[in-house]
Amino acid sequence: MKTRKQDSPATYGEHEFTVLVEKHKGTIYTVCYMFSKNNDEINDLFQEVLINIWNGLNRFEGKSDIRTWIYRIALNTCISIERKNKRRKTIPLDMDINLYEDTDSDTRQVKMLYDRINRLKPFDRAIILLWLENIPYDEIGDIVGISAKNVSVKLSRIRDELKNNK
Repeated sequence: MKTRKQDSPATYGEHEFTVLVEKHKGTIYTVCYMFSKNNDEINDLFQEVLINIWNGLNRFEGKSDIRTWIYRIALNTCISIERKNKRRKTIPLDMDINLYEDTDSDTRQVKMLYDRINRLKPFDRAIILLWLENIPYDEIGDIVGISAKNVSVKLSRIRDELKNNK
């Protein structure tokens, strides 16, 4: 769905921004979750994405769907922060205990899949994340800046890498 003229950035005030965030917060959290498992870090990433969306609204021209634009902002923000964090040495302060962790086989398999996805390069991780969200190839291509055919090829290679990456 293309953005209507009345949804142009000039009409976005605090209320409209709040409605926009409420509508797309699941998308934003999904992207943030793919780049961290630490709840505090996920919330920090979410907050950075919101800041970038707010700051970029005046540059949103409505040439693409607002959802596509939000995905791009979220992915670019998370990738940029991940790159910065890799350059910086940190010591995680984690207690290595989760009282609420599920131990059933479905949860373990999902966790194993996410662990493998987290080992992918950020660009590949973004593509598989969008695919897991059931986004069509042409929209994935619009979000990451490649053709739908290239998305198909990349997904095939990523799936092979996930199968072989144990």
